[in-house]
Amino acid sequence: MDHSLAFSPDYDTARSRFRAAAEHAGWKQEALPLGIEGLTIDVAWRGPRDARRVFVLSSGLHGIEGFLGSALQLTLLASPLVGGELPDDVSIVFLHGLNPYGFKHRRRVDQDNIDLNRNFLLEGEAYSGSPDGYAELDSFFNPTSPPRRPWTTFPKMAWLIARHGMSTLKGILPVGQYDFPKGLFFGGSGPSTTYRLLDEHLERWLGSAERVVHVDIHTGLGPRATYKLFVNRDKGDPAIEPLRDAFGADVIEAWDPDATSYTIRGGMGTWLAARFPNAEYDELTAEFGTRHVLHIVEALRSENRATHWGRPDDAGTLAANNRMMSAFAPIEGGWRRECVEQGVAIVRRGLATLMEAR
Repeated sequence: MDHSLAFSPDYDTARSRFRAAAEHAGWKQEALPLGIEGLTIDVAWRGPRDARRVFVLSSGLHGIEGFLGSALQLTLLASPLVGGELPDDVSIVFLHGLNPYGFKHRRRVDQDNIDLNRNFLLEGEAYSGSPDGYAELDSFFNPTSPPRRPWTTFPKMAWLIARHGMSTLKGILPVGQYDFPKGLFFGGSGPSTTYRLLDEHLERWLGSAERVVHVDIHTGLGPRATYKLFVNRDKGDPAIEPLRDAFGADVIEAWDPDATSYTIRGGMGTWLAARFPNAEYDELTAEFGTRHVLHIVEALRSENRATHWGRPDDAGTLAANNRMMSAFAPIEGGWRRECVEQGVAIVRRGLATLMEAR
């Protein structure tokens, strides 16, 4: 099978295909309305709702990154991988399009410009504050004018890297900020619609779980057509060792300032573990690489700039949107096939790990 054919051209097609595939596979379904534009977070599951062991596969938390996650879910729904009978205490839950607005409009953020993977703050944490140095960077990363040619941006980014150092910038820009609503990596001024929907409904599928393995699909970070599995633990945490045994020590990556990932505020994985304290909850952020990080940042900068300061029909806006697709959902068949194949392998290992849990 050519896995690139599982990719949909747009959100509406992806949602329709997901629903049809789940129905054909005999899975139960539910749609959680977002309340705007007829958008929904779609859920499909098989197995009992009170399962002791649950495998979760989610897509589209970062909107435009849902193209790969949806393609993987479609592939798995048509696969013998999830065929046959499940043990009585096991269930599988697919969450499709966690950020349907961003998916539909090919943005990484939601309708309120919220980066949802910075929005899941824990009880007692305030939706305020920014990393030291972010205010200084905001004027460059969110200029109040329509986007221009990308090659004029790269020398300025190179200058910033030379001035601050890449590791310093990683500790400032993508961490999550709550003071600049039109800026990059804005975590919101309160719980997002997606946060509220998950908080309200996830209990029905996960409330009885003692063991949860959750894979959340993302794109953009890392070498092209390769992946890492980021876990919400410090690199010295002994709980990482079973994950390394299950998925491979070369792909499991904990928080490490010298590695690919970076520490963030308001990550969904940390919130999920706190939300279900009676479960051993491992959330793995599967990050599939696309382009060099400078291209990724330039695409985010240009698209954000176009949204807030450009015109929808302007050539610069259209070019910025095209660069977002290139950065987060490349059309090349080779990238698409390889990433879906790798995703299937990740899910196989995750299910095997879950089945072995006692």
